[in-house]
Order: sequence, then structure tokens, then C-alpha cells
Amino acid sequence: MTAPTFTNDAIVFGILMISLGFVFYTESKTTGFWPKFYKIVPGLFMAYFIPAIFTTAGIISPAWETLSTASEVIKGKSQLYYISSRFLLPAALVLMTLSIDLKAIFNLGSKALIMFFTGTVGIIIGGPLAILLISAFSPETVGGADFDAVWRGLSTLAGSWIGGGANQTAMLEIYQYNPQKYGGMVFVDIVVANIWMAILLIGIGKKDKIDKWLGADTSAIEDLKEKMSKFSEKVNRNPSLTDLMIILTIAFGTVGFGHFASGYLSDFFTNFVNSIASQTWRNIFSFLGSSFFWLISVSTITAIILSFTKAKNYEGAGASKIGSVFIYILVATIGMKMDLAMIFDNVGLIAIGLVWMSIHAGLLILVAKLIKAPYFFLAVGSQANVGGAASAPIVAQAFHPSLATVGVLLAVFGYAIGTIGAILCTILMELSATL
Repeated sequence: MTAPTFTNDAIVFGILMISLGFVFYTESKTTGFWPKFYKIVPGLFMAYFIPAIFTTAGIISPAWETLSTASEVIKGKSQLYYISSRFLLPAALVLMTLSIDLKAIFNLGSKALIMFFTGTVGIIIGGPLAILLISAFSPETVGGADFDAVWRGLSTLAGSWIGGGANQTAMLEIYQYNPQKYGGMVFVDIVVANIWMAILLIGIGKKDKIDKWLGADTSAIEDLKEKMSKFSEKVNRNPSLTDLMIILTIAFGTVGFGHFASGYLSDFFTNFVNSIASQTWRNIFSFLGSSFFWLISVSTITAIILSFTKAKNYEGAGASKIGSVFIYILVATIGMKMDLAMIFDNVGLIAIGLVWMSIHAGLLILVAKLIKAPYFFLAVGSQANVGGAASAPIVAQAFHPSLATVGVLLAVFGYAIGTIGAILCTILMELSATL
């Protein structure tokens, strides 16, 4: 948590943009070392990994602490992830949804939902199984009594990995885990979730081989991609300054409306949920008080409405490309949150998290193989659970910009079932910890 070399966000943003520029420049090379490298490692992963290296080396950092001359602890924090997730992410979703074909999205079939729920079940059973496995080697790692009990802390991971931040907070409220130790669980969340996201991104570079191994039928996905490509070619034009300004107007005008509406909606539903007599039901519906949930929902719904208007023709002027720029900036800020050295700071809890995520992944692979689901559904179904609305669209758009909306829709659904699923998981974890 010591101060990094650079704490000024303007400088840090410059470093992140240089990193992205390096990735795109080297990825564009057609001869030499780089084409061979990017056949193995996708550019999107490098956009995530290079900032993580800078953070690990202490050059940049998402948060830090310093001592004043009076020996007072001064906390510092970069605002780049907040800006990217609250401004650029919803703007990217708007631009990528403008030209959406809802009928084609629904034609993707039921496998998307099956893989999403498989991911949810993997988290629910993964927690208690991880506790049982780790307790056989290190009982003290999964021990603790009363409000220090590890299973209580792990309940917050279940909330985060099925739903999102609002569900995670709800689980902390329900099970009253020791707040002084809660930071350790947030740390496990960051490390394990980001490792898994990195693995999924690497897998995208080998999606054809994976789909062949799974025996997957990717025709519906390919049809959607081809349909969107044909539409883009049909409306394609050399964008004028006016085109670019209108594209940004649509994007950030919608984001502004999203923030405006989310403020009222989150306040309204917070009061509504607080008026519910049952504490259990209040916790289940606590996600409705999340302004981020409503920001993503309102922005996406508005973009879907706009897709039925002439606004969709701005895809020909590069709407989704600008959206992709925003997504890559978000990816870089997410990578910045990952300090690779953190893996060794709490090996026991990290081990639980890794075993837990491995069970989640193993179940997804098994079901994908059984129903012959494409890797796209596996990756997005997983991230809609583990990463939520901030990262599911990233993974989805890596397959094709038009697919980003699939990630959003599944992630929003994850918010709705997050607390219920996490409570079930926690009940099983408590039983496992007491065996």
C-alpha cells in the first residue's frame, strides 16, 4: 500500500494509454516475432496484463498509504477505474448496442442461460467443496469462531461472484463478518477473479480449437456476427467531425441520463427495500439500491430503444469502434488493480479461492462438453457471475462487438439472483466448516 512512483492520474492515464498503444502497434505487425506471439497470447490479455506488471513493480497503483510529517496515515486512491466503469463502460455499452439485432440475440438459444446457471451452481457448490478440501490439509485456514469464522468472510465472495458489489455488501451485512478482516476477503476476490479473467482472455485466442474440442455448434453466433458485419458494410462511411460528435453525444448523453435516472431509482428502491418487514427479503432485494446496477440497466435499455431508430446507422461511422476504445481503457484500469505479488500475501485464503474457482470452471467445462456449448457461452456465462457488469461485456465483445449486450443482460440477471445464491452457498459453507 506504499505510494507508487506515479500517483498523478494524468500521468498514470498516459502510461496506460502508452501500454495500449504498444499492444495495438505490435499486434498490427505481420512479420517477425509479434505475429507468432499474438497467435498464443491475445491482445486483450496484454492490455490487461501490462498494467498489472506496472502495478506489481510499484510504478502505478490503484490505492496506497503514506505517512505525513505528523505520522498520520494518508490514504491515496486512483480514480481511473471509477471513471472508466461509471463513464466509459456505459458509453461503450450504448455504442455497441446501437446496432443490436434483438431477434438475432434471442436466436442464440438457451445455451447462454444454461451456461450462466451452470456458473452460478459452480460458485454455490464450489465454496463448500473448497472448504472441505483445504480443511483436510490446513484446518486453521478455514477455522475461526463467531464473527471471525472464515466461512462468514467467504460468504462475501459468494455474493460478489454470483452477483456483484451490492450483493457482496449484503452478505457482509447478513453474516456480520469481522470488518477488520474483511479487507483480506476483498483481496482474495481481486486476485482470484482477475486470474480467472486472464485465463478466459487467453482462451479467446484459442476459441476455434476449444470449440472443436467441445464439439460446439457456433452457427448462431457466426450468423449474428455475419449479419452485423453486413449491416456495418451497408451503412459504412467515412466519418465526418459531425458524425463523431453525434456518436459521442448519443453515448455520453445516454450515460448522463443513466446517472440521472439511477440516482432517483436507487434512492426509491433503497427506501422501498428498507420498508420491507422481513430482514431476509430486504437483503435479497438489496441490489435494487445499487446506483451502478441502475446505471448499467438504464443505459442498456435506452440503447436498445435507440437501436430501433436511425441512430443505429451510426455504426457505419464507427460507433462500435469508439465503444471498443472505451472498453480497452476499462480493461487497462482493471489490470491496474491487479498486484501479482498479492498472490503470496495470504496463501491459505488464496488457495481456497483458487480451488473454488477451479470447481466453477470444471463444472462449466463439463456442461459445455455435454451440451456442446460454444466457448463464448462458457466464458460469458462465467464472467456474468464472477465479474459482473464491469467485465462480462469485455469478454463478450472480444468475440465480436455486437455480442457485448449478451454479457450485460446476463450480468444484470446475476445481480437479481446474487444474494439468494450466495445465502445458499453460505449455508453449505457453514456446514462444511463444522464437519
